[in-house]
Amino acid sequence: MRRITGSAVVTLCAAASLTAAMTTVSAAATTASPATASSVTQRTASPVVVDCGSKGQVRPSDFVLACGDGNSRLGSLQWSQWNGSSAVGHGVNVVNDCKPYCAAGKFRSYDVSVRLDQPQTWKAHPQQRHYSQITLTYGDQRPAGYPQVVTFTLWS
Repeated sequence: MRRITGSAVVTLCAAASLTAAMTTVSAAATTASPATASSVTQRTASPVVVDCGSKGQVRPSDFVLACGDGNSRLGSLQWSQWNGSSAVGHGVNVVNDCKPYCAAGKFRSYDVSVRLDQPQTWKAHPQQRHYSQITLTYGDQRPAGYPQVVTFTLWS
């Protein structure tokens, strides 16, 4: 008869625990109430905004606009509307002034109104739609060189 080491026992126990946990989750998912199933359907019916990690978000409180370097992001977002055609909110656009260069620059905050629109089918998840355009409208102050209203195409 083979002797079982302590590490083998720990590994077997961990595998058994993981299997039990996965079985419980699977059973819970198949016995979900009809109300839960319709809630999930309603959530996926509304478009998402795709973040830098290629994850769909609904009503995010923060959103990075400059994925490559993080020098522009939206923060403190509060949404007054999020539906099948558009989303409207407000927050702050935190932008690096890059003076004298970006690594030594200072981040400055600007009040901004945000509008997401032009929902399209998300290529990575064809059953889901995503907003493909964002429009920022600045208050009295805005980053140097920016117009009052800026519109960007969003990634998918």
